[in-house]
Amino acid sequence: MTPTEDHRPRLLLVDDEPTNLQVLRHILQSDYRLLFATDGQRAIEIAQQQRPDLVLLDIMMPRMDGYAVCHALKQDARTAPIPVLFISALTDHDDEARGLDAGAVDYITKPVSAAVVRARVRIHLSLVRLDELRETRLQIVQRLGRAAEYKDNETGMHVIRMSHFAHRLALAAGCSPAWAEDLLNAAPMHDVGKIGIPDAILRKPGKLDAQEWEVMRRHPAMGAEIIGQHPGGLLQMAHAIALQHHEKWDGSGYPHGLAGEAISLEARLVAIADVFDALTAERPYKKAWPVADAVAHIQAQAGQHFDPALVMLLEPLLPELLEIRARWAD
Repeated sequence: MTPTEDHRPRLLLVDDEPTNLQVLRHILQSDYRLLFATDGQRAIEIAQQQRPDLVLLDIMMPRMDGYAVCHALKQDARTAPIPVLFISALTDHDDEARGLDAGAVDYITKPVSAAVVRARVRIHLSLVRLDELRETRLQIVQRLGRAAEYKDNETGMHVIRMSHFAHRLALAAGCSPAWAEDLLNAAPMHDVGKIGIPDAILRKPGKLDAQEWEVMRRHPAMGAEIIGQHPGGLLQMAHAIALQHHEKWDGSGYPHGLAGEAISLEARLVAIADVFDALTAERPYKKAWPVADAVAHIQAQAGQHFDPALVMLLEPLLPELLEIRARWAD
C-alpha cells in the first residue's frame, strides 16, 4: 500500500445545515473517509457515483426530504445495498417508524451523542462486512459444485434442479425456510468428491467392473474431505450431504452403511431429489423415464433406499417439481 492509499470505510453525510455536517465531521473524520451533501438530489448523485459504505441522512431538508432520498436510494439497484442511517431532530416514534419503513437500518435523534454515532456506524459497517463474507462463502460453495460438474457427465441443470427439488421437499417436511434455503445452497456440492475420481472411470461409457466400482464408491468420503468439518451452518450441511447421500435407509448404502435416522435429514432429502432428477432426465447413455415410472420406482424403494416418510411427500409435490423441471430444462 502506498502512503496515499486510504482503505478506511467511506461515509456520505447528508444535511442541509452546514453546522450539523461539521458536528458529524468532528465525530467521524479520524476513522472514516467522508463525503458531504447539503441537499437530497446531490446526495443521490454522490451515492450513485461514489458508492459509499454507509449514508447518514437528515430528514428535514428543503425540496427533497430524507424519506424521499432513502426511498430513491433503495429503488436504485446501484445504491440499494448501501445502509442508510437517519439522524434527525424528529423524535416522535411515528417518525422513526416511517424512517425504518423507508428502508433505513437505524435512527438516531439530535442532538447526537458522539459515542452513540460512532457505535452505530461501527455496528452497521460490521453487518455489511458479515453479509459480504456470507455471500463470498456461498459463491465458493457454488463454484466447488460447478467444479464437480466439469468432471462428470451430468449437466449444470441437473444440479440446479435437484437442489430445488430438495428445497421443496424440505419445506414439505416442515423444515424452516432458513434451513431449507441452506439445503438449496449446500446440495450442489453433493458430488464434489468426483473431482478425485479418474476420468477413465468417471466417464467410462459402459458398466464399471468391480475394481472401478470400488474406486467410484470413494467419492463421498473424498467430497467430505474436500469440504472439511465445520461447527455448523451451510458447510456442515454440505459435508453431511457429500458424505451420506449414497447411504440407504435399510443400511445397504455406502460409505459407512448408515441406516434410518442415523443418516442426516439433509442427505435423505438429497438422495430422493438426486434420484428423481437422474431418472427423469435424458442422458447420452439412457432415455428419460416417464415421471410416473420414476415416482413409482422411488415409492417401491421406500423403506429400502429412501426414508418412507419423505417418499410420501413426493407425489403431492409433483406440480411444483415439474415446474422446476420446465424452468431449468437441459
